[in-house]
This record gives sequence, C-alpha cells and structure tokens, in this order.
Amino acid sequence: MAPQLDITAYPGNVINNEFVPTSATRHSINPSTKEALYEVPVATKADVDLAVKHARKAFESWSKVPFAERARLLLDFADAIETHRESLEKLLVLEQGKPLGLAHTELDMSLQWLRAFSTMEVKDEVLDDNEERTVTQIFTPLGVCCGIVPWNWPVLLGLGKVGPALITGNTIVIKPSPFTPYCDLKLGEIGMGIFPPGVLQVLSGGDDLGPMLTEHPDIDKVTFTGSSETGKLVMQSCAKTLKRVTLELGGNDAAIICGDVDIPAIIPKIATLAFLNSGQICMLIKRLYVHESIYDEFRAALVAFSKGIKTGDGFAPDILVGPVQNAMQYEKVKNLYSEIEKCNWTQALEGEVLKNSKGFFITPAIIDNPPDDSRIVAEEPFGPILPILKWSDEDDVLRRANDTKAGLGASVWSKDLDRAERMARCLSAGSVWINSHFDVAPNIPFGGHKWSGIGREWGMMGLKSYCNSTSLWKWKKAM
Repeated sequence: MAPQLDITAYPGNVINNEFVPTSATRHSINPSTKEALYEVPVATKADVDLAVKHARKAFESWSKVPFAERARLLLDFADAIETHRESLEKLLVLEQGKPLGLAHTELDMSLQWLRAFSTMEVKDEVLDDNEERTVTQIFTPLGVCCGIVPWNWPVLLGLGKVGPALITGNTIVIKPSPFTPYCDLKLGEIGMGIFPPGVLQVLSGGDDLGPMLTEHPDIDKVTFTGSSETGKLVMQSCAKTLKRVTLELGGNDAAIICGDVDIPAIIPKIATLAFLNSGQICMLIKRLYVHESIYDEFRAALVAFSKGIKTGDGFAPDILVGPVQNAMQYEKVKNLYSEIEKCNWTQALEGEVLKNSKGFFITPAIIDNPPDDSRIVAEEPFGPILPILKWSDEDDVLRRANDTKAGLGASVWSKDLDRAERMARCLSAGSVWINSHFDVAPNIPFGGHKWSGIGREWGMMGLKSYCNSTSLWKWKKAM
C-alpha cells in the first residue's frame, strides 16, 4: 500500500504549488468529541492577492493547454486522491462527523465526478450555416475562479468545483469552510504534484476570507455552495465587480407519497434520505406529505424503522446519524427542538438532545402533522427532524409543496408513473425525482429554483457556466 498523507501536518496554505505559512493559525474541532483538531493557516489579504496573482499568471498558459492534456491531469489527480483515500476518509470523519461508511461514499462519488469531468469537453456549436455565412458559438474559459465550499460535503463539493473549472481551462482558488478546512487543504497538497503552479490553490482562513475573495477585482467567477442568506451576501459582494456567480443554496425538499405505494418497500429509503448525515444535506427530504388513505400505516412503519437508526460517533459501527457538525448549527437545531413543546407539536418519534454526550448529538424526531405555517415546515432544519403531513387533494398538495422560497429538490412516489410524472412536472425545483430522492450525477445539471440558487453546477450546462460565450460570425463571400 502506498504511504498515506500525514493528516496532522498543515504547514501552510497551498499557493503556486508551495506551502505558504501564516503568522496566525486556528483549528476546528471534532464534532463527536469537541476536541481540538490540527492547526491550519489563517490567510490574510496579502495571501489572497498572492494566490490570485499566481492564478492569473497560470491562466495565460493553462487556458491554452489542449483538452486532452487537461483531462489527463484531472485523471492523474483522481488517481492520486484514490491512493490517499484511506487517510482522507478518516480525516473527513474527524472534521465533519459523518459516519465512516458515508465518508467512503463521498470519496467514491468525488472520484467518479473527477473522472467524468475529464470526458466532458465543451465544444463549439454551429448555430447557423448557409451559403452566405456560418455562425458558431464558441466557449472560452473565464479566467480565475473561486470555489467557496460548505462544511457538509467538503470533498465532493470542493472537487465538484475544481473539476469543471480546470477542465474548461480556468484556474481556481478553493476556500474551505472554517469548520472543515482539513480535507480541502490536503486535496490542494495532492494537487501540488499534479498541476502546474497556480492552477489549483487552497486558502484556509476565518470569516473574513470569503469577502476578500468575492470582492477581489482579479477573480472572474465565484461558485458558492451554502445557505440562502449567505448566498445573498456573496451575490451582493460579487456585484461590485460584476463577477460571474453560481449559487447552490439551501433547500426544503418536499416528498409527496401517493396512496398506492408499497409502504414496506419504500420506508427504508425514505427514512435514510431524511436522516442521512444528521439531516445536513441540502437535498434530503425535509417535508413528507403522505396521502390520508395510508397516513396512519405509513407513519407507524416510518417510526418503527427510524427507531432502529443509530446515532453516534462516525467511527462506530452501523451509525447513520453522526453529530451535528458545529456548535452554531447545533444551537439552531436545539432551538427548533425546543419548539416542539412550546408549539404543542405531536412527536410520532421523540427526538432527544443528548446533553450528557461529549459531542453535538441529537437523535431523530418525527413530527406528526404539524400546521403548514409552523417553523418545522416553513424552515429548513438542517438537522435530524422531519415533519410528516397529511394530504388528500392532488392540486392542494402540489400547492403546499411549492409554497416555499426554496426550490432545490422534490419527489413524487407512486406506482402510477403517468400520474407521478404529471405531478412532478408541477413541482418548482431544480431536481425532481419519481420514486426516489437525492439522485445526483456529474453529467446532470444541479441547482435550484427561487431562493435555492442561481445557475447550475455539473452537466454540460454547469461546465458552460465556467466559460464566456462568443458568437463568431463568418461571412463566406470575399470583400
């Protein structure tokens, strides 16, 4: 087996294929134990300027590298990550809290995504061709990109920005979340041995690092994944220099269960897709609408299955629900749990804040048919708490499902595929599934409607967002 990364060593930010130390350092904590993790650099404005300067210089040559060569290096990067995946998976559990099995899945997906991006070439498109002229749409790289990565899926969502940026000929600076900087810094360290200097750089820092990047005049595009409220601030900041911006923001996904479903068959998937990663995935099921004809039976089966879901440290066996990732989110989820008694919500499954545990542990809760205007329905909890609601009229449940500022994902579950598709086409969301939820793929565009985002990641549509479009008119008659 190849030597693994030293996950305890963070000598500096990755700038121009060198470690650049900083005078100040900081650390995050293991959310399962609240114990301090390793010291990481805190970037300054000078570090940002230096990284952007090198990214700008590297762009001049990287943008001219043939697609086949960029693809080869992306594949080499994937292979190098795979060599070190055991260390990265362990590190992901330590910093993010997710169970080891889910960390393994995240690395699997990340490698699949990188390898898929290496095959996705954005080609010229002939728009008009006749005896007099040919009009071709050509796509050229934007320049220097900045990827702002969230704390819930730091590897996949980090590499999900790196791959499209680099394969389209851009350079990129990655900013990890202050809560989960470790894996992304290690990915930058691996990239030092693959890409030319300045092509891929990683800057770790505090809360002030984001604005330094989004306001920087020499960054051409920002791709941000995070909350809707922070996304508004990012967009406002990018507007100062008219940067291109892609925003993948929060969701409040509805799943509509029709009366004809096979309850025992779908319950495991429904429960898993509500509580996976402690509910800390933007595209999980957040609101569950169940037809009144099966409501009681469905609720009983969901509760029975969910009682068997284990909460605990990510390294323990058979864990589905790890800790809430950080103290700020933990307090938000605790506050929502405190509403249960205040608002007289009925708990079909009683959740518990494990106050005597070392970490930020909260067990799953299922709220039985709360009012549509209650916080648990109207807000994205980003924690292991799920409202289950009753419906009878198709038009009414579609209205209720769409009655939100969010529009990231939604699903319809039914044996009648024609009916399910008719309903699915009425849902306002960037991804809509029939008899499933939270399916994603590197070749499929991903993003939201309304306050769930602007633009798309992934797929050819996502890759084109890293490019300028030029309409090239060629008149065939000599002047």
